[in-house]
Amino acid sequence: MDIRHLSAEELSDQFSDRRTVTSETVYEGFIWDVRRDEFELARGEDPLRRDYITHPGAVSVLVLNDHDEVFLINQYRRPVGMTMWEIPAGLLDVEGEDPATAAQRELAEEADLRAERWDVLVDFHNSPGSSSEANRVFLARELSDVPDHELHERDGEEAEIHGAWVPLDGAVRAVLEGRLNSPAAVIGILAAHAARSEGYRSLRPADAPWPGHPDLR
Repeated sequence: MDIRHLSAEELSDQFSDRRTVTSETVYEGFIWDVRRDEFELARGEDPLRRDYITHPGAVSVLVLNDHDEVFLINQYRRPVGMTMWEIPAGLLDVEGEDPATAAQRELAEEADLRAERWDVLVDFHNSPGSSSEANRVFLARELSDVPDHELHERDGEEAEIHGAWVPLDGAVRAVLEGRLNSPAAVIGILAAHAARSEGYRSLRPADAPWPGHPDLR
């Protein structure tokens, strides 16, 4: 293993163009598919084979009010068999919709809220060893309610959504004590706590480039 010392400025994930030998969809699902790739890790070596979920990506919204409270929603998640406290989020599954617009839509649909101030809080890959999902968490501030006549009618698991305002510091404690497990909520809450310590000066604009998303490089 090659071990080096890096400066903070040098620390960055990079796109790696390894040669793809074959690529095929081996399972077509209701929401996402499974792809099988054979690729060369290094020129001249035998190809490796990996199956992974192809995912359109997602956006999440850390909602922060003037009282330093975050808005969390609670809903049932079938794969883990739990009701979880999460932040509003949704798939990038509307063709041509940019991430910031998708985040605004999800905030209105899942939290009945609008925001005047939007920033990029943090980007992450949900499970890069098994999925292509890229997730961007926005920080939404300067809030107002969606008018009654424009409220979204939720169905499925979303029909059971209920929300709560929680002090940001209390949400951080819940994360560190293992009481919150949703990845976007955990990452967003900790990122908001870190950004607050710098007066939110480190945040990127809502339309910042997103090279981590496979389709937005």
